[in-house]
Amino acid sequence: MLTSATLEFLRDLKENNNREWFEANKKRYQIVKAEYLGLADSLLSEMKKYDPSLEMLTAKDCIFRINRDIRFSTNKSPYKTNLGIALHPGGKKSMLAAYYLHIEIGQCFVGGGLWMPEAPLLSKVRKEIHYFYPDLKNTIDNKDFSKAYRDLDIESGAKLSRPPKGYNAEDPAIEYLKLKSFTATAKISDALITSEKLVPTVVKYFQDIKPLLQFLNRGIQSDDDGGL
Repeated sequence: MLTSATLEFLRDLKENNNREWFEANKKRYQIVKAEYLGLADSLLSEMKKYDPSLEMLTAKDCIFRINRDIRFSTNKSPYKTNLGIALHPGGKKSMLAAYYLHIEIGQCFVGGGLWMPEAPLLSKVRKEIHYFYPDLKNTIDNKDFSKAYRDLDIESGAKLSRPPKGYNAEDPAIEYLKLKSFTATAKISDALITSEKLVPTVVKYFQDIKPLLQFLNRGIQSDDDGGL
């Protein structure tokens, strides 16, 4: 669980996103960092009970630096104004679909999936969807998944207007084949972030999305001929 001190720090940082303010509030950030790491550890410990592919991870593998990479960005704000926790099956560098919790004032959400994969991974996921669409449909139509997430996300700019090359417009899976990102998310309240219900609530959302991650990762881990 996080305390109100963490949310207050993120709110203040958003209004004072500069190095001078951050250095003056370094002690506050150390408290935030400790709470952040503790939450990641709690979520990871619970999820390891349900997903053995997370066994090799530690809490430090699941969190992110607060410093932004501004080298190629027009936004030169030096710090992130959110906290993210990502549980990657197989490890952070595995490129597999992951569980994710996003903490940002007024914009908190939970879910997971595969966000904007590069061409080789995108191709593999599309093949999986094309050949095993009934599996994906059953996953999305599952009552627990549909209650938590309804469907996959359709982000602005993350869906083709026409079928991808090599696929027919009549393909029953065509609307999913057009996607360039394969995620499902659900909004959660700021109040939940500081509640004792946070960990069990997020763990339930993670359990509900696990079959989708398994479907996506099955495709990612397949060889070029479709076998594992």
